[in-house]
Amino acid sequence: QLQASGGGLVQPGGSLRLSCAASGLTFSHYAMGWFRQAPGKERNFVATLSRGGSRTDYSASVKGRFTISRDNAKGTVYLQMNSLKPDDTAVYFCAAREAVSGATYSEARRYTYWGRGTQVTVSS
Repeated sequence: QLQASGGGLVQPGGSLRLSCAASGLTFSHYAMGWFRQAPGKERNFVATLSRGGSRTDYSASVKGRFTISRDNAKGTVYLQMNSLKPDDTAVYFCAAREAVSGATYSEARRYTYWGRGTQVTVSS
């Protein structure tokens, strides 16, 4: 089970940190991903992180502004979001997939487990 939290309302240029806590799985065996879905749009890739944390990948729209990280001891993955823009407004979802070391995944269909989303709204 995955539980995302940390969303909210923030002004443009602000920051938020999302968390996703995992339970019921061996967290260190799983690659993790963050996706987002704006109203009326498809769910899109945001960031992914290998099971050991050594490899990351980001969508072009967030690269340089967002950082994905994990704490395997706590079973939690994070998404630090800086320099937020109104276009970042969406429901953010975390996802998990059992993976070999170093593997990352940017396609939603590759993930096995999904958390409920957390709403991020960027508005003045």
